[in-house]
Amino acid sequence: MKRKSTKHSIPTKYSLLILTGFCILLMFVSFTLNLSGGPLNTIAGYVFVPMQKGINTIGSWFVSRADDLKSMRDVMQDNKELQEEVDRLTQQLNTIKLEQYELDNLRELMELDQKYPSYKKVAARVIGNDGGNWFNTFLIDKGSKDGIEKDMNVIAGSGLVGIVIDTGPNYAKVRAVIDDASNVSGMALSTADRCIVHGNLATMNEKQVIEFTDLKCDEKAIETGEQIVTSHISDKYLEGILIGYVSTIERDSNNLTYSGTITPAVDFQHLQEVLVILDKKTVQKD
Repeated sequence: MKRKSTKHSIPTKYSLLILTGFCILLMFVSFTLNLSGGPLNTIAGYVFVPMQKGINTIGSWFVSRADDLKSMRDVMQDNKELQEEVDRLTQQLNTIKLEQYELDNLRELMELDQKYPSYKKVAARVIGNDGGNWFNTFLIDKGSKDGIEKDMNVIAGSGLVGIVIDTGPNYAKVRAVIDDASNVSGMALSTADRCIVHGNLATMNEKQVIEFTDLKCDEKAIETGEQIVTSHISDKYLEGILIGYVSTIERDSNNLTYSGTITPAVDFQHLQEVLVILDKKTVQKD
């Protein structure tokens, strides 16, 4: 038969009360007897000082993290304000660049206007093209109400753009000299030898050039870099407007004429403003 255990355990709450009372008693004795250098002080040094250091360390960590969080918020706010300033300055710079580009175009048109002072002209803005890489046919924002008529010459950049092929009250359609359907009677500026300038979008896409044929000239009279202008015998184009510069030339198989390519005087990929010459070519008929 097993014996019953005679051990009795003290409840935890009573143990805690006893230890608390004991600590209070020790503190009272320590203060009453002024045992500053006694064993109680030593015990306190081993128990309470490390505890206080730990509490201070934890408190310092929380304070440091709070400061870091505040600094991060400040940095994020500063970054937001800086980004807004960068966006504002970028927009302002883009506006200045656009205005400068438009100013350069207008200055270019003014110089071109002075190059052909005997012709009356009206400035127009390009408002649409056929959707290709080149402005071979396009619309401008001036029309019959502005005095524009079919077959009027159009210039920009350094020379000839093309010719008006259709008009409305407030718009006109232009066919450029680079268009496949364009054929212009041209001539070499230095010799007045005539040729036919053909638009060619394939060669424009490949080498940014158009073609000329049927050039009758003396051997080596025409070299690369020669200026090709509109001829006096053209029935629609005014005489002497620059078309472009000879980039290649070779003798034809008939040994009588030359053919080659021309680099246009106008940037047909970034056309924005043009001048329409209001004077039309008049051809006397028998």
